[in-house]
Amino acid sequence: MCGRFTLVTEPERLKQVFDISDIGNYQFEPQYNIAPTQMVATVLCNSETEKRDFQLLRWGLIPSWAKDSKMGARMINARAETLAEKPSFRSAFKRRRCLVLADGFYEWEKLETKKQPYYFQLRDKQPFAFAGLWEEWHSPENEKIASCTIITTNANELLQPIHNRLPVILEQSDYKQWLDPKLQQTELLQELLQPYKDEKMTKTAVSIRVNNPKNNSSECIKPEREKN
Repeated sequence: MCGRFTLVTEPERLKQVFDISDIGNYQFEPQYNIAPTQMVATVLCNSETEKRDFQLLRWGLIPSWAKDSKMGARMINARAETLAEKPSFRSAFKRRRCLVLADGFYEWEKLETKKQPYYFQLRDKQPFAFAGLWEEWHSPENEKIASCTIITTNANELLQPIHNRLPVILEQSDYKQWLDPKLQQTELLQELLQPYKDEKMTKTAVSIRVNNPKNNSSECIKPEREKN
């Protein structure tokens, strides 16, 4: 499961890494503790221009057929192994894929007296993209909500001692294929949803401040050893 992550990379750097021409009036603020139902930065492929569009989506996918928006809180993650089968995800898997932008994520180890958070990053500290799906939901009152989910797969060796699931981190070379709305062959897409190489990642025990989603500062990612 991926239940919290960070995005503190400056917009200009995001534009370079993800080949985004314009991010509009995005009001950048470092996010050290992104939680479900919050708005998250994503990249979608514009089917008309074939360019990459930057868009803020609500984290927690609301299927188009849902009766109300509450369902989204239970859909923050989607298992890679069952995307083509689940009614909540199979249509989006074929037609509405996105990149969810991040530069780190958290997972918790259950200890006797507490849950110890760990912060995972790429070894080169660069921003990366989770494989995501998105949907647009319309309420009976014609409210429109665009939302997304993060795909997970089996944990790599780095994460296995803590949790059995890992958010899918896409290789930069796979962004074009993942975003291509014309590509609807799920067997080809499935090949991209592999555990990220553990030697390319780092793991750091961090402050329990991150346990509270109200905390949003660099203290959340401060190594625990620095506090002793």
